[in-house]
Amino acid sequence: MNDQLSKTLGINGMGRIGKLTLWHHAGRQYYNQIVVNLGRSVGQSLDAIAQYIEKDTSYGRLSNYLGGYMADPVISELDESAGTMRINGIQVKFLRSERNPVNIGWHHHGAEVVVESTGQFLDPIPPYDLPKGSIRGHLEAGARKVVASAPFKLKEDARMPEDTITTVMGINDSDYDPVQHELISNASCTTTCLAHMIKPLLDYFGPQRILSASMATIHACTSSQQVLDSLPKSGAADLRKNRSIQNNIILTTTGAAKALRLVIPEMAHIGFIAESVRIPTATGSLIILVMNFQEELNKKPIRRELINQVYKDAANQSSRGYLLYTDEQNVSSDIIGMPRAAAIIEGHETHTRTGAININLEHIRGLDKETLNRIKDQVTSIQVTQAVIYGWYDNEMGSYVNMLGDRTVSIAESLY
Repeated sequence: MNDQLSKTLGINGMGRIGKLTLWHHAGRQYYNQIVVNLGRSVGQSLDAIAQYIEKDTSYGRLSNYLGGYMADPVISELDESAGTMRINGIQVKFLRSERNPVNIGWHHHGAEVVVESTGQFLDPIPPYDLPKGSIRGHLEAGARKVVASAPFKLKEDARMPEDTITTVMGINDSDYDPVQHELISNASCTTTCLAHMIKPLLDYFGPQRILSASMATIHACTSSQQVLDSLPKSGAADLRKNRSIQNNIILTTTGAAKALRLVIPEMAHIGFIAESVRIPTATGSLIILVMNFQEELNKKPIRRELINQVYKDAANQSSRGYLLYTDEQNVSSDIIGMPRAAAIIEGHETHTRTGAININLEHIRGLDKETLNRIKDQVTSIQVTQAVIYGWYDNEMGSYVNMLGDRTVSIAESLY
């Protein structure tokens, strides 16, 4: 395989993640060519695509993002007939005809690693020739590895295929096997942040001391929400999705708890609840994590200072900078664009409370009457500490896309 082919990245879709993935790799310059499949014509010319790429409401201009406020334009050499342009010196080709992955023809362009960012092809089970398209179509079209920029969505009771894996960089990315795995989910922005918030606590306390956990993500809006109120589609069950995100706090759901078990298997044995609230901001989100720990007589009491020290130590040991700790008092805009940070622990707001929980042993499953009769006091008390931890994450560029970029590069490096 020659070097030119080994350095070509494919991107399917140019929504928020697809566009910012292009930004990331234009700056990183690991790939010397990027092929973007749009699946349709855009605007009146290639210039419409160039303007869409250059300007961004959340992050400003691409040229300033790459080179600072004195930067020169970075998009040049637009060729309408070839569908190409140069972005920061990198050749970028746009495909504007095929929406079905199997017809894209990645092999013609040498794209062996493809980022699937449309959000449309997330079930890894259907065959490549499904009429409406399948993520496996990318493999048939010439890709060797496909990285989905969202969690896989399987039908109920379906089993994950053996060539499929979900990873979060810095948590279980080493579980990826370049021989076995062809379809890789990069999980979600929320799962990524959550995993980096929970892993240090699991490593320090062990899963046995964690009684239960819950989280709520205060999440920026996404393109799936409506600017103004609209009529729901036929069969729609959640009527809130059609309400204006500009004017409302909207309760919704998150699959973070389910996805977390895929990247941290120990969580399967811990009761966990995950909720989500959408708010009228463009990016920058927050997880409020609540953990309930059992205190032990011979162990150091779990207090605010200990929790924060666990995160400080984990952040200092994080060679890739995925976990950050701060004692500053931040607001959401402060963390927009913060590079590579999966989670930014706001130590100033960590809180703990310890109390006694009385347990009637008569209600404990597995204890027979004979055993209970030998116990003098059938009501026992245990000390439980509840900890509340706040973790910021830029759900677009700063956290998720930068880590997605690390994932695509590490997969490419494993191929040869």
